[in-house]
Amino acid sequence: MKRFTAIACLALVAGSAWAEPMMKAGLWEMRIEKQVMDGQDMTAAIAAAHAEMQKMMANMPPEQRKQMEQAMGGKGVASLVGGGSPNASRVCISPEMAARDKPVAMADGRCEPAKTQRSGNRMVFELNCQGMVGKGESVINGDSVSSRMDMTLNDARGKHVMQMESRMTYLGPDCKGLKPLDQIAREIQAPVRK
Repeated sequence: MKRFTAIACLALVAGSAWAEPMMKAGLWEMRIEKQVMDGQDMTAAIAAAHAEMQKMMANMPPEQRKQMEQAMGGKGVASLVGGGSPNASRVCISPEMAARDKPVAMADGRCEPAKTQRSGNRMVFELNCQGMVGKGESVINGDSVSSRMDMTLNDARGKHVMQMESRMTYLGPDCKGLKPLDQIAREIQAPVRK
């Protein structure tokens, strides 16, 4: 489960790496299309973990499931529960994020892109964050953003090389109770500043 959460966080980086004025504020579905870690394709394993999570949620009493959904929504990412798509989650992009002139970083606000360059509907970017460096490219076509990233991660088990492809699809202006990612970042950073 911990690895699945880390993977979802990384997908967030790739999937929301396009926060240009062309990106609309509102609810977006983020789908991991391919993920390779240290040469091993993890896409099927992620889909299996997602299916297991859906099954677990479906078997919870309604009140407990609602509490879990609210807790996940409060973190700015909602895993698709009850018939959702494999390797997919939903995120809320605020109007401020949609208007920014640089990519969105992780939801916890600890990572900003080191470099960005935009040409038309294509943006290339570099990340240099605590425990992760990488580069990527995002292309926006109407209500869809496709991204590809190549990263090197460092964790307690050592150094890992990862390639990931993801796609975000705009679902509409209503975030359906999810907090916008920039609001989550401010809430996480506030206790640190005190």
